[in-house]
Amino acid sequence: MKRVLIESPYGGDETDRNVDYARAAMSDCFKRGEAPFASHLLYTQPGVLDDRDFAQRMQGIEAGLLWGLAAPLTAVYFDLGISDGMRLGISRAYRLGCRDVEFRTLEAWKTVFPNRNELEHCVMMLARNRGAFDAIDANKHSAR
Repeated sequence: MKRVLIESPYGGDETDRNVDYARAAMSDCFKRGEAPFASHLLYTQPGVLDDRDFAQRMQGIEAGLLWGLAAPLTAVYFDLGISDGMRLGISRAYRLGCRDVEFRTLEAWKTVFPNRNELEHCVMMLARNRGAFDAIDANKHSAR
């Protein structure tokens, strides 16, 4: 089994939907014979970290990315768009060059996001232009 770090949306107004989506992404990885890790599902459980607190959110993101160093692949599930946290993870993977980045969709979720074709086009353009993520990593470490 290959270790895979999952990037998918978590917070915002649609947390329950995003959790369902992240679980579907994990299931997809298992069906591919992979060993997925989605830190946002683990670290945001009650009593662990509070995703609404900026410092705790950044602590969780950093911890997840540290675990991700052991993974040869970041799987970006983008049917619901790409969040700021996902951009940070993609940026880090590109900057460190420690793992490949693969953009994925889930068939059952393809109709959820409006302007689907536009979203896919934008994501693929970003995937081809790794430099588009260069400034994101540094900017996300400053408090809002």
